[in-house]
Amino acid sequence: MNQIEPIYGTATLLSIAAGAVVLLLILIMHFRLHAFVSLVLVSLLTALAAGIPFAKVVPTLLEGFGGTLASVALLVGFGAMIGRMLEVSGGAQVLADRLINKFGENRAPFALGVASLLFGFPIFFDAGLVVMLPIIFSVALRFGGSVLLYALPSAGAFAVMHAFVPPHPGPVAAGDLLGADIGLLLLMGLIVALPTWYLGSYLFGLWAGKRFNLPVPELLGVDAADAARGTPPAFGRVMTVLMLPLVLIFLNTGLNTLATMGVIDGEAVWVTLLRLIGQTPVALLITVIASIPLLGQGRSNSDIERIMDRALGPICAIILVTGAGGMFGGVLRASGIGQALAGSLETVGLPLIVAAFVISTALRVAQGSATVALTTTAGLIAPTVAATTGLSEFDLCFLVIAIACGATVLSHFNDSGFWLVGRFLNMDEKTTLRTWTVMETLLGSIGFGFALIGWWLL
Repeated sequence: MNQIEPIYGTATLLSIAAGAVVLLLILIMHFRLHAFVSLVLVSLLTALAAGIPFAKVVPTLLEGFGGTLASVALLVGFGAMIGRMLEVSGGAQVLADRLINKFGENRAPFALGVASLLFGFPIFFDAGLVVMLPIIFSVALRFGGSVLLYALPSAGAFAVMHAFVPPHPGPVAAGDLLGADIGLLLLMGLIVALPTWYLGSYLFGLWAGKRFNLPVPELLGVDAADAARGTPPAFGRVMTVLMLPLVLIFLNTGLNTLATMGVIDGEAVWVTLLRLIGQTPVALLITVIASIPLLGQGRSNSDIERIMDRALGPICAIILVTGAGGMFGGVLRASGIGQALAGSLETVGLPLIVAAFVISTALRVAQGSATVALTTTAGLIAPTVAATTGLSEFDLCFLVIAIACGATVLSHFNDSGFWLVGRFLNMDEKTTLRTWTVMETLLGSIGFGFALIGWWLL
């Protein structure tokens, strides 16, 4: 998105951003105006208040909205179809039973979290969460209790893997900009991510599950017409459906990492072809097609068409609200609010690793996207890092992790993940702030604590 040359100073831009967030809170929580309408309205008012030229206001809104939909709509749509096939066929229950038999009933949330950590290595946050939802809901229905008890450990696992660990784009790009060794960054990212997930997501999920008693949503539920027929699919078929997108996406991200490291020629035809197949939308499309023979046994083509059609209806509101959240974040980026905040913090004179965390946090709060916060912060501090002598390879890795931690905290209205999680779990905005936002802040803060310790010791 092209940034508009700001016409106001930093203080004015920050006041506009703060006022926009307060107005959103008032419209959504006090006046109960629908989140989609509220986000579009506040995005429009923010664009006008920030001095974006009238002729560019609507294109800026549409660019933020369309850019988010381009990355989210296909993933959520295909993911919902896969999830519906898993649920209708009984495949979700098959996997849930296997997990529980392996870990035990009392450790069901832990089992879901561990599975999500493994799945989250190659797959992006939103795609992984959507595919895991039917398994999460099946386990929650079987054992009872709040859906948060099972969903938060899983969502937190995808979040930490997406932010901290290559080959995800944020840490790879930040590592490349700062000159960090990607292999060492992968190792350090895992060392930080695992205890961070356990403390900030798993334990918090156990607490939140007792504090907020939310029923299992019927979003991906099965009606009588779609009820499972005959014998559920074999465990191997279910794992094939789940692992296929992971393998294909890992193919893309793995080749991208190797190309970044200079191991392979990223422009070679065979590399670009395999990376195309591993692009997340294409990988999920292939998986949807594969799920028909693997999970649709005993059903006619018209039955499968109806099942997939019914999977799309409930997610339309989620997609629109998520796109509107992207619109709001896009306006904040285009207006220069995020850059103004980062620039003012850069002159404070904090220690390098603390400054990296604070700047990344500011960008995250200002514009919502964790990946944008990661890459922008790395670009801002790269000249300082290059001019600083005595930084070891470990120091560079911990700098990247500190930036990733800042890009994780304080997820709120301008973050598409906020709306994705809140809507899929059928939470209102207040509950989403008290659960998802708190968990994301815990993950970022705990992870930064580990990075700071590593910075001091190594």
